[in-house]
Amino acid sequence: MRAFFFLFLLFPLLELAVLIKVGGAIGVLPTLLLIIATAVLGSVLLRVAGVATAWRARERLARGELPEQEMLEGLLIAVGGGLLLLPGFISDVIGLFCLLPPTRRLLVGVLRRKAEEQALRQRAFADDLQARSGQTRPNVIEGEYERRDR
Repeated sequence: MRAFFFLFLLFPLLELAVLIKVGGAIGVLPTLLLIIATAVLGSVLLRVAGVATAWRARERLARGELPEQEMLEGLLIAVGGGLLLLPGFISDVIGLFCLLPPTRRLLVGVLRRKAEEQALRQRAFADDLQARSGQTRPNVIEGEYERRDR
């Protein structure tokens, strides 16, 4: 959590430093045009990729399957589009990674593995807590029996 907070504070400073460096190298007007072009490109890619993902999710739902892949891709598309709309080159690079299909599928795979690991950790922790507190239920089968001696 501290690392996230540190990055949250550091990110605008890094963006500003990169903008100043790029502006010094290519000039102010080309830098501004480049930022506007990436925002426009981000909105176009967001619309195209979002619609394609929505159609794939709809097809999977029509087949009776859960569209978990499409849901994660949709989340990354929304994050990537939002990052491309922000002014700055670092956010643009991260946003492009989220929007391009090969890197998006790679990121979805990483997110899936992390989610599965987290679910296993939570399940193991919950089982451990139940065992420690003695709240485990014994397997009891209710019924009647009759003893027949020979």
